[in-house]
Amino acid sequence: MTLRTQFNDSLKDAMRAKDQRAVSTLRLILTELKNRDIDARSRGVTDGIDEASILSMLQGMVKQRNESAGMYEQGGRPELAQQEREEIAVIERFLPKQMTDEESAGAIDAIVAELGASSIKDMGKVMAELKARHAGQMDFAKAGGLVKARLSGK
Repeated sequence: MTLRTQFNDSLKDAMRAKDQRAVSTLRLILTELKNRDIDARSRGVTDGIDEASILSMLQGMVKQRNESAGMYEQGGRPELAQQEREEIAVIERFLPKQMTDEESAGAIDAIVAELGASSIKDMGKVMAELKARHAGQMDFAKAGGLVKARLSGK
């Protein structure tokens, strides 16, 4: 079952259950997905964005909500921070299990060895392969630092 189908089925289920937070969050996801599909058309992609791009979009939405929740807590608005966390819970239902730091390091080591990457110049190739293989499973901001450290010999 594709993620698109899962979003639509989950939206219907949430509407039946009268789960307003899930309904509003799923509508946000579907709107963002539609916007990304429209943007992709200008690049010649007529079928919509692929599953890896959808997972990346979802990770971005989670990151954005985590940042917002932190800012709301600093601003003394715990009810808005709680709302952001509830949205994160809905979005994370569609993301694969996140890799631990040890699993991420192992995946990076395997790809570096497989590609024969030896210097910081190879970082782009390594990151591209990580994104292709582990979309939605890895925090690529952290992974970038790990790859850089690995390739610079630190």
